[in-house]
Amino acid sequence: MSDIPAKHADSCVIIPMYNECENAAAIIDAVMGLQTQFDILVIDDNSPDGTAAIVKEKMAQYPGRVDLIERSGKLGLGTAYITGFKHCVAKGYDYICEMDADFSHNPADLERLRSAAITQEADVVVGSRYVTGVNVVNWPMGRILMSFYASKYVQLITRLPIHDTTAGFVCYRRRVLEALPLDKIKFKGYAFQIEMKFTAYKYGFKVVEVPIIFVNRVLGTSKMNSSIFGEAVFGVIRLKWNSFFTKFPDYSRK
Repeated sequence: MSDIPAKHADSCVIIPMYNECENAAAIIDAVMGLQTQFDILVIDDNSPDGTAAIVKEKMAQYPGRVDLIERSGKLGLGTAYITGFKHCVAKGYDYICEMDADFSHNPADLERLRSAAITQEADVVVGSRYVTGVNVVNWPMGRILMSFYASKYVQLITRLPIHDTTAGFVCYRRRVLEALPLDKIKFKGYAFQIEMKFTAYKYGFKVVEVPIIFVNRVLGTSKMNSSIFGEAVFGVIRLKWNSFFTKFPDYSRK
């Protein structure tokens, strides 16, 4: 981790990376070019393709605005975000976002997520592929159906009032990440996204969805596999079952 001075902005976006040499520089430049200032925290899991070296070049180009945490290997998406959340909370960011490195999430939509948190007094803002239908570009039909019906399945089991329960494009207010028991979040793959939303909802935080258009990556290789998807499908049953025996504090706005 770099030892950089105090944050430059009130918002930070966490971008996990593994073998993203084709996208690393471009995604950082895109975020840095936004009208609203966002700092960036990259979590790199020892990418063998030199991703970390590219990020370090961008750290020099944007001093104090890009940070990097290098981990020893592939430790899972969930643990990457938990590491990033703790880092961003410690630095005092008010709005902490998560986003993919491959441009499947449009960096310009970061401003819309942050704006919704402010104007709608939302604690969690989800960049949603499914709140206004199916807004996915260049995915095979089989994958679209799998993702869409997985979210519907999660809604059915958990009763979450969220259309895109597996979304990985999210903005959190700091108070959410300070309140949630981050060290007790169990899932490491895409089920991590479900568990975070479910736990925030059970804590009484206000969750809203903002429609986005999700575009399949052009460069690099997808990290999705059947075991990750299976965790999301079967893990929600355990998540719901455990909730029956858990007393959740109430952080709803009075």
